[in-house]
Amino acid sequence: MKLSDFGMRLCQGAGIVHLMDDLGQALAAGDKIMMGGGNPGHVPEVQELMRRRLQELIDDEQSLRRLIGIYDPPRGNPQMLRALAALLRREYGWDLDEENICLTCGSQGAFFLLFNMLAGASGAQRRKILLPLAPEYIGYADLGLCDGFFRSYQPVIEERGEDLFKYRVDFTQLQVEDDVAAICVSRPTNPTGNVLTDEEVQGLVDLATEHNIPLILDNAYGLPFPGMIYTEATPIWNEHIILCLSLSKFGLPAVRTGIVIANKELIRLLSGLNAVVNLAPGSFGALLVSGMMQSGEIIRISKEIIRPFYKGKMERALAALRHHFRGLRYKVHVPEGSMFFWLWLPDLPISSQELYVRLKEKGVVVVPGEHFFPGLPPGWRHTRECLRLTYSQDDADVQRGLELIAREVRALA
Repeated sequence: MKLSDFGMRLCQGAGIVHLMDDLGQALAAGDKIMMGGGNPGHVPEVQELMRRRLQELIDDEQSLRRLIGIYDPPRGNPQMLRALAALLRREYGWDLDEENICLTCGSQGAFFLLFNMLAGASGAQRRKILLPLAPEYIGYADLGLCDGFFRSYQPVIEERGEDLFKYRVDFTQLQVEDDVAAICVSRPTNPTGNVLTDEEVQGLVDLATEHNIPLILDNAYGLPFPGMIYTEATPIWNEHIILCLSLSKFGLPAVRTGIVIANKELIRLLSGLNAVVNLAPGSFGALLVSGMMQSGEIIRISKEIIRPFYKGKMERALAALRHHFRGLRYKVHVPEGSMFFWLWLPDLPISSQELYVRLKEKGVVVVPGEHFFPGLPPGWRHTRECLRLTYSQDDADVQRGLELIAREVRALA
């Protein structure tokens, strides 16, 4: 079949496609330890809340009709938009209303629309998305519809103790050139669990404001929900910020509900794209959580249930990693948020891609680090020495997976 440029770019060779294929095949086979994917853990209290809410929707004829039988407007369910806007005003004093918010069919869909609305071919110019530090989220890498879509920078590596390190934005090197359409960063960062400090975020806000471009903050794991942050961090939004949230890590990955908060003109444009591409976002997620947003319960659940659930998993997994990797040369990015370890293996004699293949043969699926550096000039050895590992799944599987990974790395030493 002869494909268009669009088809060639999005259908072949994308890192996110390989990741999702591998995860799907491994899950279907049922014989692999899944330490590579981004599927959240199953939080019993959250699942019970959702079960009860879904039963309420089913039992109410009007609610069921809205759930399955009526298109929402292109910006999404009005009840949820009003409830979320009121929650953000009440909790943080942000100057916004429902016209500052748009729902999308998942946050991945939101980034595809946002990135290509702002960057890419613009007359004779090719405008770029600036990633102020790499590694960054694997799902960004293949969203651009032209070559040279991203520009990114190496971080400062700050070593902490014997086996930890932290990436920091290198503001001494960071430049916002005339062809930059927007700055984008995730907080907490997928894949590393890095949480940019308030000072780093403010530095990026200042740069975006100075150059009259937006700062896109990807808070899929962050504040105000699902709140998977284990260090100090302040929620932030203003009219120079495009804040992206998601219901996936709140425990609803299958409902595919992304949330974009921005100035009203950008939201108007984004809702128009929604109408063209999707007609409307789905209603399922919005109807499940609108009441929790109206009451503020979504923030309490994030603080009191979701955050402790993942923080406990992180602490148990880190102890297991340190046990199994004792005597090996390794470092882990300080796990400040999300549900991932970013494992650095200095002087790894093979690439992380090759290690990934070997580990899959041994029964454990990880994600090689090479896919997480879009827009960075080639040649930095560090990009070939890292793995992303998830600790969101069953504790026993995570511990067994870490044991197998350590055994394979020890065999290479």
